[in-house]
Amino acid sequence: MPWVRLIRWVGALLVLLLVLAVVLTGTLWLYFHPNFTQGPLVTYGQRHSEPLYLDVIRPETTNGLGVVLMVSGSWKSGTNSLRPWMVAPLLRRGYTVFAACHVSQPKATVMEIIEDMNRAVRYVRHHAATYGIDPHRLGVTGGSAGGHLSLMLATRGGPGSPQATDPIDRESSAVQAVAIFYPVTDLLNLGPSTENLGDGGPPKSFVKAFGPNSTNLTLWKQIGRDTSPIYFVRSNLPPTLIYHGDADTLVPLAQSQRYQAEARRQGATVDLVVHPGGNHGWLTMLWDIRKFADWFDQHLRAPADAH
Repeated sequence: MPWVRLIRWVGALLVLLLVLAVVLTGTLWLYFHPNFTQGPLVTYGQRHSEPLYLDVIRPETTNGLGVVLMVSGSWKSGTNSLRPWMVAPLLRRGYTVFAACHVSQPKATVMEIIEDMNRAVRYVRHHAATYGIDPHRLGVTGGSAGGHLSLMLATRGGPGSPQATDPIDRESSAVQAVAIFYPVTDLLNLGPSTENLGDGGPPKSFVKAFGPNSTNLTLWKQIGRDTSPIYFVRSNLPPTLIYHGDADTLVPLAQSQRYQAEARRQGATVDLVVHPGGNHGWLTMLWDIRKFADWFDQHLRAPADAH
């Protein structure tokens, strides 16, 4: 009878959909769980009597290149903030990931955190041979505060001090490629951010993060400028990819747009991908990291080893 055939057809369709769902779920699970080795944590420095940690995640098959991940949100950090599946696209391409943690604000100021992220890159570069990576081709990534710290490295990272007693501090903290999410680029011009009190001062929730002088608006102008990547853009910036949502009210899209405009004015490469409807984070960010891997492939890998 027709209704019997219909029931059978619907049943077969449901079984097919279930099988497809299981296959898709299994495929995604496998993709985000590549083979890797991790730990133990490495101490790369110290701040306020607290150790500074690197979590080193090494893929099963390495491409000889490293990416330093700024583990920072609201300039707060911790060794439990990262799970390897979050960087699965990088690991699948063979990148060794160095997750750099710092002492959280307000115990450490943003200025101190910037110093410590420079130290992390210097440490990775100094120990490049140990990790089997090229010290001359390092990428950096992160989101929000981690994106800000990445851009501080991109704009202000550079040679160490030849006179430093610690050999790590003699190394360069420069990076060669950047791929990040929704960074703060200009702390003196917060625009329509929900953190903007309209008085020209620091972000309202992060006053203590910039130290006791941040409440002095005259002193803040220098502090804010020194910690804003946009004021240190140069023509030889490392190639930079930024993903930013157009519905972000915490760090408005204009922060990235203005940074890109300044970079282009100086002849530097900054690509901006706008995520429609994206707030300060969106569900498909993990999938977007595949594009970060593409970016690093394009700008870190030499022609001889690129695929």
